[in-house]
Amino acid sequence: MTWLPLALVTALCLALYNFFIKLAANHVPPAVGAVVLQLVAAALGGVWLLRLKLQGQPLPVSGKGLGLAVLAGLGVGLAEILTFVVYQRGLPVSLGTPIIVGGSVLLTAILGLVVLREALTVAQVGGLLLIVVGIAVLARGH
Repeated sequence: MTWLPLALVTALCLALYNFFIKLAANHVPPAVGAVVLQLVAAALGGVWLLRLKLQGQPLPVSGKGLGLAVLAGLGVGLAEILTFVVYQRGLPVSLGTPIIVGGSVLLTAILGLVVLREALTVAQVGGLLLIVVGIAVLARGH
């Protein structure tokens, strides 16, 4: 399988993630929702890891890799709590998700440029500028 179908399935999963956070936000406190979400994600990851181990696949682990995964976990954990809070305050999912996800894409691209010294093409810069314009238009209308 090439990367594109897998990326599209990943986008679907992220869409469901945001959609169900919005639906849950007014039914559980943000911390409870985030913990439940993390426990389910950890269980799913544990099943996947066990499957790989039972298949005999090598699972090389480094201290650096674990440390970076911990930092990513901190980021996603805080993002989940804050997403629950944002939606609990009444922001529509049709507005919140594009701002949150678009903003994260923009900030990730900036980190890639500054920290990882990655290069962007003119088309990619144009796409990022469109994200900025889109966020501004969405935020202004609300």
